[in-house]
Amino acid sequence: MKKFALAAVALGLLFLSPAFLEAQVKDLSWGTSAVGTSGHRALVSLAALLNREMPAYRVAVLPTPGAIATVKGYATGQFDGYYGSDIAFHELAGDTARFKGFRAQMKRAPVQSFWAFTLEVGLGILARDRNKVKQWSDLSGERVFTGPLPFDTRATLERAMAAAGAKHNYVEIDLAVAGSALDRGDIKALTVYTAGHTALPPWLVEAQLGTDLAVLNPSKSEIDLIRKAGMQVVEVSPSVFKKSVHVDKMLLVPFFYGFHVGLEIPENDVHRMLTVVEKHVDELVKSDKSFSQIKTGMPQFQRSGVESAVNDVLVHPGLARYLKDRGVWEAKWDKRIAKAK
Repeated sequence: MKKFALAAVALGLLFLSPAFLEAQVKDLSWGTSAVGTSGHRALVSLAALLNREMPAYRVAVLPTPGAIATVKGYATGQFDGYYGSDIAFHELAGDTARFKGFRAQMKRAPVQSFWAFTLEVGLGILARDRNKVKQWSDLSGERVFTGPLPFDTRATLERAMAAAGAKHNYVEIDLAVAGSALDRGDIKALTVYTAGHTALPPWLVEAQLGTDLAVLNPSKSEIDLIRKAGMQVVEVSPSVFKKSVHVDKMLLVPFFYGFHVGLEIPENDVHRMLTVVEKHVDELVKSDKSFSQIKTGMPQFQRSGVESAVNDVLVHPGLARYLKDRGVWEAKWDKRIAKAK
């Protein structure tokens, strides 16, 4: 009996040992966009919070050439988490654009589980060109950098420009030299975007330092065309820039972005993840203003994110439960809740 008791104690100590506890921690390789982008900066802040508040998980932030690579990487088994947008999910569901022919490579389907902020995209030109370039369609035939090829910001801006009738020539440029390329005249315009109406990507902050950048707003008729194509146009304060961008308000095209995980993460853990974010949202905003939108109303923002993509991608049961708990779930979405196989 004594030997049995000693063996039980020894086994208990083994389970409490650092080596055993370490073995219980689940590593999450979470893909995001490139270093210097809004997505990378935001996931670094989110990962720090989750690693502290959810010790059963250990999040590793993995930068990629663009968010689209993380969605594809999850679907092919390379990542545990991904940086997914409503436009990416729309393309995947329709087997179009950047996802054309991708379905044959998929090992698992992405789901939506946490919406972090919107990104709002538009265009910038040199201030000295304002008298010649007054609306988006004035860039027809000009060399324009709408963002790196894999970026969802580029996909959204290209879609909006096409709707507005701006038939430009796309030019691929490294983010680090985008501002100087505009200043030299190598391009006539470049993409500008904000995260959550409040923050700029680091590369754009750097680009403005040596460039007299002016935001180019679409005209009223172009805004009508953009909205007719199913997109929104929102007003964002130019005070997000450190220097003047020569407009009283910026008119930008928004889309939803989130940091998602799949059904490999249980419902209870995703539900807890969302409640951790909600509880510590002030801390998140302090580290990255991009999260400001969820501070003003986390449940409603999650609902809006779901609504933007629910026809294209299923909802993680943990997110569905969170929305039901907060009274903002729509019964018509019940059939869109993902189920583990």
